[in-house]
Amino acid sequence: MNGFVLINKPCGMTSFKVTSAIKRKTGEKRCGHAGTLDPIATGVLPVMIGRATRLIDLIDDNKKAYKAEVVFGLTTDTLDCEGEVLSDQPVCLTKGQIETALKDFEGEITQIPPMYSALKKDGVKLYELARKGVEIERKERKVTVFSVKLLSFDGVDTANIEVVCSKGTYIRTIIDDIGMKLGCGAFMSKLQRTCGSGFSIEQCVSLQDFLDSDIEKSVLPPDKAVESYPAVFVTVKQSVRFQNGNELDLKRLKITENSQYFRVYFGKKFLGLGEIKNSSLKPKCVF
Repeated sequence: MNGFVLINKPCGMTSFKVTSAIKRKTGEKRCGHAGTLDPIATGVLPVMIGRATRLIDLIDDNKKAYKAEVVFGLTTDTLDCEGEVLSDQPVCLTKGQIETALKDFEGEITQIPPMYSALKKDGVKLYELARKGVEIERKERKVTVFSVKLLSFDGVDTANIEVVCSKGTYIRTIIDDIGMKLGCGAFMSKLQRTCGSGFSIEQCVSLQDFLDSDIEKSVLPPDKAVESYPAVFVTVKQSVRFQNGNELDLKRLKITENSQYFRVYFGKKFLGLGEIKNSSLKPKCVF
């Protein structure tokens, strides 16, 4: 089986465990997910199956959208509801103050990744070091927040926000920074990825529904995972050449769009993904 499934990841489960459950259901040894979600997070999680796992690093994942619940007045060591409370301060905020603060986090910003993250230092995940009480220096990274909006505020200490951002953005860190800016602290209590890898939450199925269903109906063809890239159609001879790992001369292809990668087809058959290099279309991933 080669394809992928869009899962609405359940809360309290790691992305790895979701992938393992799909591996058992499909019987495929090769399964992998794109875009890790924390255990407390829910939402869009593409899981690639079979040879489609080759596409994980090629999926256009530069823009993501999240909905998050924010609790003001408290900070934790994990920046979310699973951590130990570090501070507890009174809250006296208005909707206008929150909206004004959010505007400062739009555009290109710098973040310091949290210690409780899956980033690695010398092969060891940071959260493993954090659990041992070890904290190391982390380099700032630039990310882009395309928009951050206040969806609701209960008038006391809880708000819901929507963030559209680039890959690599930590929503927990944004919320922690917002809390500091407002002078009362804040942590993330809920998180849902509503859009990622070019797919929306409406396109996803729950893990349980997938496990209970006929998998053939839920598994999508591999080329849909990379349909953000333009398509190019080849002849019989070109298809054989491409599938044998040989490059194709761009002058012999009808390419009208500007892109680094192209989906390659012979008729309706998806042959793989090609990459433009030195006036040629070279096989990047062949099926």
